[in-house]
Amino acid sequence: MNGTNGDETVLRDVLDRWKTAVDAHEPKEVAAVFTEDAIFQGLHPYSVGRPGVAEYYASQPIGMRANYRILETRRFADDLVLGYLDVEFTFTDRPAVLVKLAVLVKRQGDGWYLAHYQVSRLER
Repeated sequence: MNGTNGDETVLRDVLDRWKTAVDAHEPKEVAAVFTEDAIFQGLHPYSVGRPGVAEYYASQPIGMRANYRILETRRFADDLVLGYLDVEFTFTDRPAVLVKLAVLVKRQGDGWYLAHYQVSRLER
């Protein structure tokens, strides 16, 4: 992995907050991990801002969980870190979904937040 341990620490802090909220099925808490103007692309049409993120995660089934592994990091500026990840979403009643996730985290005031989130599902 390119990048630094500091970059990975930044990503893990943000992604652990995201994972905790996803696993608890708390859509508003998931949305709180994003910037107010975040560009969000899940597996449905994209949205901009926290309301779209909350709506997307509210539509996800109870019991869905996220597990991630950071593959690459890049720091583009003091306040911007890019992450590229493998993510496995597991469910109680169907097979897991494996995706690639690219995120851009941005430092704002009191901490780091997701400013961009782009999922790609690769068919095998």
